Amino acid sequence: MHDNHHVMKLVPGRFSWRRQHENASDTQQMEHATHPPPRSGKPVFPTFPEGIKVLYDCADAAVDICFVHGLTGDRERTWTAEGQSIPWPQVLLPAKLDRARILTYGYDAYIVRTSVASTNRLIDHATNLLVDLASERDLSNSSSRPLIFVAHSLGGLVCKRAILLSRNNPELPLRTIFAALKGVVFMGTPHKGAWMADWARIPVSTLGLVKSSNVSLLDVLQRNNQLLESVQVDFLAMMRQLREEGRGLEITCFFEELPVPGAGVIVSKESATFEGYAARSIYANHGNMVKFATAEDNGFRRLLWELSRWTSNSGENPSEL
Repeated sequence: MHDNHHVMKLVPGRFSWRRQHENASDTQQMEHATHPPPRSGKPVFPTFPEGIKVLYDCADAAVDICFVHGLTGDRERTWTAEGQSIPWPQVLLPAKLDRARILTYGYDAYIVRTSVASTNRLIDHATNLLVDLASERDLSNSSSRPLIFVAHSLGGLVCKRAILLSRNNPELPLRTIFAALKGVVFMGTPHKGAWMADWARIPVSTLGLVKSSNVSLLDVLQRNNQLLESVQVDFLAMMRQLREEGRGLEITCFFEELPVPGAGVIVSKESATFEGYAARSIYANHGNMVKFATAEDNGFRRLLWELSRWTSNSGENPSEL
């Protein structure tokens, strides 16, 4: 479920930093170029762009749109097309949705790295997203403003868990996220597992420079993972109850049309969508499906149509805290 379209081939005994640096994906190149193996043998603790960043602000915003990246991504690079230096939500969306405040969220979603991998579990990332987003919206006096998530890959699982944590949360400020939620766009989210489960079967010792791995994130991606199934069951039950209560919550699932060379389709249509909710395709592989270069990209136009419809009637949510 890489945010990039290349997959590194792992060959035991033939893994060198130079070979990896030349052949790895864009994200992996960034990781090694920024934090090469320490000569002293001491561990390196790289800084990671985590938390909320405002990409576009406006005084009369009618809605907040928060982007959440996936596995091995980061809050800006994931949403930046090849050859571009600025993420498209910052460049393309303001001209189309001039009353939307654009946010992006970062968390350490590297399952393996050359120094130290985060030990955070899915619930830890979800809790951090909930707390960071609630506090940012509170400090900017926008707690009641309608909220939309756009989540890629693992980010969709983090969002679902955060939404479930927000609902009926004993802390009033944290309930504001659920109360204000307008909709969620899932982009290549493995609701039912994904190819990345195969990573769990690769011994860390064969990865050469890799010194640690976040096994908990690997485990949740197993096709039969009970936590993954539990989150999906609880989320769908929540959606059914909201419909019965007369509260509309928009959901659209995008799935990739193209395979990653050498790996195939990372998240199948079956896994990326769920019955009863809108499903849209994007003519790209798993990583490139969230990298739009221009406003003419058909994937961007499809996503924009969803967001435009949702924001056109984004009045205050009727739900109570």
